[in-house]
Amino acid sequence: MQYQRHEQPGCGGCLLIIVLFSLLTGGFSGLLNLLGVLIYSGIAGILIFIGIFWGFSYWMKKKISQYESSQTESHNRFVWLLVHILINIAKIDGVVSRDEISTIHRFFQQNLRYDQTKMYWVKELIKEAVDSTQSMETLLQEFRSTFAYEPRLILLELVYQILYTKSHVPEAELKIARDIANYLQITDYDKRTIEAKYKYGYQQQPGRSQGNAEQYYAILGLQPGADKDTIKKAYRKLSMRYHPDKVGHLGEEFRAVAEEKMKEINAAYDYFKKQ
Repeated sequence: MQYQRHEQPGCGGCLLIIVLFSLLTGGFSGLLNLLGVLIYSGIAGILIFIGIFWGFSYWMKKKISQYESSQTESHNRFVWLLVHILINIAKIDGVVSRDEISTIHRFFQQNLRYDQTKMYWVKELIKEAVDSTQSMETLLQEFRSTFAYEPRLILLELVYQILYTKSHVPEAELKIARDIANYLQITDYDKRTIEAKYKYGYQQQPGRSQGNAEQYYAILGLQPGADKDTIKKAYRKLSMRYHPDKVGHLGEEFRAVAEEKMKEINAAYDYFKKQ
């Protein structure tokens, strides 16, 4: 099953049902009489609750459809595949726990800064992914055939980001991340730069103090003690890989991921220039 946009919700024949109901109960006066009986019997409260729930569901589906329509096909497909891949990682032990779902929610809210409308959409995608029987291989095959190398790097970066929201990352999940990198044909060098950064726990954040040399070597994918020429080559290579313009078609949130990555790369290079 590939990504399909959520259609605008219809009224489900509600107007026709109201008309038929009104006719069968003696017109408008009959409808009023029935409502009076329902109010006195207490059933009206249940019906009001159902109506509110239906109305909220209708409004939510409409917002989701409008949001999807406002985004590019590349953006929607990227997020759809990202969610399904993350859920597949969560399924490794056979059960998708509530904590794992909450972790994915927090990831989209905090790391990608999704607002309420976007979160409604993500929650719908998560439900679909949990019920889906698609294999990881099928999802990655679609991703590899759809997106160029730079979006694949962003996907791997996001996979590691969510894995390292945990205090301890199981080795089995790290193996999946490495397998994803291999299937997406990510080079050994690029795999090393991403995994090493999270291994050392370095993320450039406002107000954070400078990292140490070991962390900055990790960001550039280098072994400690690399010479200036090697550092410069690594910097230029990564700057080309993570240029925000190369993933701009995926949407603003993923362009922002590339921009944050560039800040980390620039911080590492500036550190060695000052040495």
